[in-house]
Amino acid sequence: MESNPLLSEWQTPFGIPPFDRIKEDHYLPAFQESIRRTRQEVDAIAGSALPPTFANTVEALDASGVLLDKVSGVFNNLRSAETNDRLQEIARQVAPLTTALEDDILLNEPLFTRAQAVWEQRDALSLAAEQRRLVEETYKDFVRGGVNLSAADKLTLRKINEELSVLSVKFDDNVLKENNRFELLIENREDLTGLPKRVVVGAAEAAEQRGKAGKWVFTLHKPSLIPFLQYSDRRDLREKMFKGYIERGDHGDELDNKAGAKRIAELRIQKANLLGFKTFADFVLDRRMAKTPQGVYGLLDEVWKPALKAARREAKALGKMLRKDGQKGPLQPWDWWYYTEKLRAAKYDLDENELRPYFKLENVRAAAFDLATRLYGIRFVARADVPVYHPDVQAFEVTEENGDHLGVLFVDYFPRESKRNGAWCGGLRDQLYEDGKRVAPLVTNVGNFSKPTEGKPALLSVEEVTTLFHEFGHALQALLSDVAYRSSGYYIKTDFVELPSQIMENWATEPEFLKTYARHYETNAPIPDALIAKMEKAKYFNEGFTTVEYVAASYLDMDWHTLSAPPTDDVRAFEKKALDRIGLIPEIVSRYRSTYFLHIFTGDFYAAGYYSYLWSQVLDADAFEAFKENGLFDRKTAQSFRDNILERGGAEDPTALYVRFRGKEASTRPMLKRKGFVK
Repeated sequence: MESNPLLSEWQTPFGIPPFDRIKEDHYLPAFQESIRRTRQEVDAIAGSALPPTFANTVEALDASGVLLDKVSGVFNNLRSAETNDRLQEIARQVAPLTTALEDDILLNEPLFTRAQAVWEQRDALSLAAEQRRLVEETYKDFVRGGVNLSAADKLTLRKINEELSVLSVKFDDNVLKENNRFELLIENREDLTGLPKRVVVGAAEAAEQRGKAGKWVFTLHKPSLIPFLQYSDRRDLREKMFKGYIERGDHGDELDNKAGAKRIAELRIQKANLLGFKTFADFVLDRRMAKTPQGVYGLLDEVWKPALKAARREAKALGKMLRKDGQKGPLQPWDWWYYTEKLRAAKYDLDENELRPYFKLENVRAAAFDLATRLYGIRFVARADVPVYHPDVQAFEVTEENGDHLGVLFVDYFPRESKRNGAWCGGLRDQLYEDGKRVAPLVTNVGNFSKPTEGKPALLSVEEVTTLFHEFGHALQALLSDVAYRSSGYYIKTDFVELPSQIMENWATEPEFLKTYARHYETNAPIPDALIAKMEKAKYFNEGFTTVEYVAASYLDMDWHTLSAPPTDDVRAFEKKALDRIGLIPEIVSRYRSTYFLHIFTGDFYAAGYYSYLWSQVLDADAFEAFKENGLFDRKTAQSFRDNILERGGAEDPTALYVRFRGKEASTRPMLKRKGFVK
């Protein structure tokens, strides 16, 4: 019988998973075995007869579960980027197993007694900053995990955690299926009016792939959805596409997520109350930079007022264009993208289709790599000799300037039915130390960007360009990570984790850097200064819409998680109350509705934390000022950012790390100025 490759050493370059050898039937046994071994490791720590020390308790606990992380790293990445029904079923089976393991560890009283003893001695021990933080955060893990609860309450907590884990997987599965089942089929060429040729060609290829040659298929994947909303002259078809997107999980059928969202919110209230918190937001934010719900709402309120004012101006201008077009009735959400493009062209003589030819995907990716080289001296070398999990995936070895190996980056940029929507950075293996030696990370950047079409390479929109840079920023933090303990990577605060990603977006459209990489895919001519000038002139354009739809979703997230009692309204009514309260205008829909709000209903990382992107925008706008002051490619500034932010992760308090880099705490003014909300 073939041995399970997930449980053996990988004799591959850089220890990359041997994807060709890993079969679906390997996953469940691998999870069961790695969970068993983790239990053994933890039991040995808890049952030790030796007095508890940092090394034999806290450090040993951090080092446990490496095999489980190895299995989870492969499985979770594939379940997001290359999934199928079998993997989704395995996820439903595994979720309660890993949740039970986590509860068994955090509710283990002998283990906690040992960890608490080290925590109580922390001032007397000679601990480095990262070691002290590990002691403190480990202690918090136990307390927040319910170790001090009564036996009856511990049993209740276990049941809550198990149900949450199953509901989370189901929610995610439903959204994936919703994304894939919707299609807008067009059979008559005249219904394609207004759409650019590249979009029409892409739709024809999608139709052919689905066995509908000679027709055109549009889907909810962003490279199909967004251009359709931007350019289709058919208002009725734009409405179908838009509603197909915003009504996901809200059809009252087997994929409906309303009951699931409501039940998750209810269970989270119960969990927070059990652990001594009024709301789930109070529980979550106790461990974030924002600290309290009031701190989050304060930031949202500060941005909401000027953003809404700008959005109302934008809506008024778009409404005039709609009426000028002879359309009846008010501006609708499915009109916004369409008339925004018309207004951009009329006001700034700028058309996205004029920009795309200068953003060939390979050039944009190379530019991101080049920027990292200029800032940090690191190098990226394509490796065609390493295993990958899909033909679309490309691998790059990342090295220091002197050739020392740092890690491997996998990029996977094109949409497919086996991949969930959006863009993200993942990890097949996180950076860690074993026997004093750094184990290099294996990092993934996954996107759903515009694909090549017949005769043309992949040409990106400006939004896709910034998204590529954003996820690459996350990848840099993962690749450059140099923490002594695995848990230091886990303890990065959610409202700090977006700083490395969002700061990279600044360079993407900065004229000085833009000129170095934006070249026409046919002529190789650099982007004209006149076109850059138009981009600069239009940089605040549509900022009201962009900020309002995001902040509205952040309010919605917070409103779900500041509930102190189970919601009595149905999901639609709850959303309406939340968005009416802040005065969201009817022309704009919250970036995410509850029924497909994956950030907050498929795990706790962004629950009561979607505001984090805005919090990090404050940090990244302020941090980028340092580069503008010292030079966009100043190596000294970059080295400080690497030393204090990218390498340290969650090894120290994020405020202290930021102040060490910047010399002061961040101000909101650079962020508001960048959005055009203040002079």
